[in-house]
Amino acid sequence: MKDVQGNPLHLKSINHISLLCRSVEESISFYQDVLGFFPIRRPGSFDFDGAWLFGYGIGIHLLQAPEPEKLPQKTEINPKDNHISFQCESMGAVEKKLKEMGIKHIRARVEEGGIFVDQLFFHDPDGFMIEICNCDNLPVIPLSGDMVRSCSLVKFDLLQQQQKTSPVVQQ
Repeated sequence: MKDVQGNPLHLKSINHISLLCRSVEESISFYQDVLGFFPIRRPGSFDFDGAWLFGYGIGIHLLQAPEPEKLPQKTEINPKDNHISFQCESMGAVEKKLKEMGIKHIRARVEEGGIFVDQLFFHDPDGFMIEICNCDNLPVIPLSGDMVRSCSLVKFDLLQQQQKTSPVVQQ
């Protein structure tokens, strides 16, 4: 954990995101069947409909909208919209599965210094944007300091090794 100056609230990790749903049941199916999350116990003291799911070190809390018909309808896939992003092992396998499932999606590519990150964007049943990417290709380089990190723990050791042999120069 960083010192208080760099981490004033002593944060450790992201715990969960909460999403309002038109239908909790439909959203449970999506997050289980498409993204691989699994249901977990939710406190019984809640007096509203919802569900908790967990996967990949993050929780998703689905909340039944009190007036589902008033939730905004989103049909256009806009990568610049609010979204949650997941890294994957194979972009080709993800795109093939999305096509098999009939899930409308768009592709995008980011390039930085000769490093390419491929992205797929699509909506959950309520229009919340999901991104799947291979963003661990792109190192996380703080604007100050000299530590180089990756989004992926798998690549963390490799990037640390590379940093020792060729340090990052800040301009």
